[in-house]
Amino acid sequence: MVCEKDPLVQKVCELYEQISNLESLKPCKDVDMLFTQLVVTCMPPSTIDVTKLCKTIQDIRSKLIQLCGEAEGHLESHFSTILGSYENPLHYLNIFPYYSNYLKLSQLEFNILSKHCSNVPTKVAFVGSGPLPLTSIVLASFHLTATTVHNYDIDPSANSKALRLVSSDPDLSRRMFFHTTDIMDVTSALNDYDVVFLAALVGMDKNAKVRVIDHLAKYMAPGAILMLRSAHGARAFLYPVVDPCDVRGFEVLSVFHPTDEVINSVVIARKCPMTKQYYDEYPLGPTKLPNKILDTEMFNCLNHVNLMEELDVEEQLS
Repeated sequence: MVCEKDPLVQKVCELYEQISNLESLKPCKDVDMLFTQLVVTCMPPSTIDVTKLCKTIQDIRSKLIQLCGEAEGHLESHFSTILGSYENPLHYLNIFPYYSNYLKLSQLEFNILSKHCSNVPTKVAFVGSGPLPLTSIVLASFHLTATTVHNYDIDPSANSKALRLVSSDPDLSRRMFFHTTDIMDVTSALNDYDVVFLAALVGMDKNAKVRVIDHLAKYMAPGAILMLRSAHGARAFLYPVVDPCDVRGFEVLSVFHPTDEVINSVVIARKCPMTKQYYDEYPLGPTKLPNKILDTEMFNCLNHVNLMEELDVEEQLS
């Protein structure tokens, strides 16, 4: 069992102690320094399996993910406020320190989506868009240039800030919409979307994440695509993990594990052709596992090449 003696786990625990003792997680020198150290510690490819952590470390991991989520929310809110003070906020997105990561993640997600969708989606939803909806903005600006994007967030202030970013843009202001609601209260509207993106921090623990996925499975249209963000290896100290078996009611098409500075793994799944009545009777639904799991290094900044290692699930289990 992986436990406190592992050097990586020791470092993560040390950083957790320091982060948990901070008076505030709003952007400042100490917060930025500690979270940068945490990301640098967890970013390198690792064989660590967080399911094998002892209970003490499991508890620390759960609390650390909560802290990361809170800090990320403060960071996005801070920069959304700054960007919103400009006449044309979208012209200044690169002041956000992780904007380049969002460009790469959005490109990766679009590439994955294109492999499994024969038609460009006309209407998509992003669940958990937040005050700085960079994925939605980047996808709508550069990849899905004729697609309508509906953003869902439970926080009215987040949606207000997000709307300010696109309201001055003649194109995105027509194609991006913001809904202040809990996605668990959205039912028939989910049937309208060709693709639903689920943010990494919607459902901060396994049970909450599965409840959201089950809800989407119940109301999304058969054949619609679900794009989820997960984490792999030590990166699972930063974000919740979505296993293929969690994606009930969907056929999991592929799982992508980046090995560069893009932190999140990407899971793509297709809604199984079952009716709402089926999910009322059988809430667990069917699950089809992927034929392939891809370890990807799509954006290697050192050698500027795309490296993709493709492994059969059967090979990984043998």
